[in-house]
Amino acid sequence: MLLADVVATSSTVAATRSRKAKVAAIAALLAEASCSPEELEAVTAYVGGSLRQRRTGLGWRGLASLPAPATAPSLTVLEVHEAFESLSALAGAGSQAARSAAVAALFGRATADEHAWLRGVVTGAVRQGALDSLVQDALAEASGTPLVAVRRAAMLAGSTVAVARAAFEGVEALAAFGLEVGRPVLPMLASSAPTVAEALLKAGGGAPVAVDVKLDGIRVQVHRSGASVVVATRSLEDITARLPEVVEVALSLPSESFVLDGEALALGDDGRPRPFQETAARTAMTAGVRVTPYFFDVLHLDGVDLLDAPASERAAALDRLVPADHRVPHLVTDSAEEADAFLADTLGSGHEGVVVKSLTAPYDAGRRGASWVKVKPVHTLDLVVLAVEWGSGRRQGWLSNIHLGARSGDGFVMLGKTFKGLSDELLRWQTSRFLELETRREGHVVYVRPEQVVEIAFDGVQRSRRYPGGVALRFARVLRYRDDKGPQEADEIGTVRAFLPSTD
Repeated sequence: MLLADVVATSSTVAATRSRKAKVAAIAALLAEASCSPEELEAVTAYVGGSLRQRRTGLGWRGLASLPAPATAPSLTVLEVHEAFESLSALAGAGSQAARSAAVAALFGRATADEHAWLRGVVTGAVRQGALDSLVQDALAEASGTPLVAVRRAAMLAGSTVAVARAAFEGVEALAAFGLEVGRPVLPMLASSAPTVAEALLKAGGGAPVAVDVKLDGIRVQVHRSGASVVVATRSLEDITARLPEVVEVALSLPSESFVLDGEALALGDDGRPRPFQETAARTAMTAGVRVTPYFFDVLHLDGVDLLDAPASERAAALDRLVPADHRVPHLVTDSAEEADAFLADTLGSGHEGVVVKSLTAPYDAGRRGASWVKVKPVHTLDLVVLAVEWGSGRRQGWLSNIHLGARSGDGFVMLGKTFKGLSDELLRWQTSRFLELETRREGHVVYVRPEQVVEIAFDGVQRSRRYPGGVALRFARVLRYRDDKGPQEADEIGTVRAFLPSTD
């Protein structure tokens, strides 16, 4: 298959707002690629706007000087995949010159449309509306397999690309993707509620629930098979080497086969949590502070998968496996008063809130729903930075005021700005970061690729004609930058509007 076919489909998908039409266009392309398993996997990644390689060593600067486009398409999908495979393997002396030559060779065979698409896919700026959920819908339609089977297999395999071949082989092939110790799966996620009472109703419907302390650390999934331990982040990145304390705890547990879900965070001498940045950057190690793991769920134990078991059964298994000093504290109750008191104690200990969990729900890998509901008294949103303004006065020479965007359909919509909460250290960091993401400038505003997620605290939401989202945040301030989250995990505009006063 020619790369031009992928680019044409990408253009078709970008040109329509109809989900049905998007799915149909992608499905037709996947069906055409299904004759070749290797081609199918590459096309599945490309139509979703991503490369199969995690790193290529390329960025905007590496694409600043390109040869003239070719006049006719000739590049095949597999040739492009092989070119990026070679680029990802370059390292050491002479790699920069070799990378430049490889880029020139690849782009020299690409047409003008392919130039634009290749630049976009390298830099993460393909804005065609083909989210992973759409690709899964299309894969199900093209292969004739149930969507629920495709989704579950993709969650357990960690990606849609990994199950593309199996989808065309049938339901049994998809069902073969079970939980495999050592292969991280997408984590279950929590929705939000403004109060504990609402969270109890949402998660439990009046029945007893578990109320967990919400820790502000690194989400970790820990796999142990014998003496082998793998520690992965919520984005499935392997960080085993960065967290030796977590490995040590995993090897101390009385089982040689398990998968645990939890948080790792740095604690001070007083037992209170240190700032998230210290955990993330491991500066806590140099300050003599250990990173401690706390677990709140178990997905597999001693050869038995527990994904589909009710949460109460998983909690009992966790209690048998993990000692109390490495379990997340929780309360089982149906009383809003008891849950509120537990939240007050949690906040008093320096933690950020609670997560209310259904006791009957399975572990819904990769999904966000009503079974887990987080409550944080300080309202926060995960938003994406769309642009940054150069500062003035004391902040002269630094990028300061950030433009905030929420997810809206296939893109992002602006709903405000803030320069509050930025220390000198953060100003230096964000200036360097956003110059790397720069796409264009207008006066004192630097527009950036919408990739960096930032956690924003705010006091409320009000209607506004000033911003495209129709709402604005009151007293918005930066809490931290979330390098553990991608832009697809940012909050949607509907979530923001839900904070509008009921009388508004």
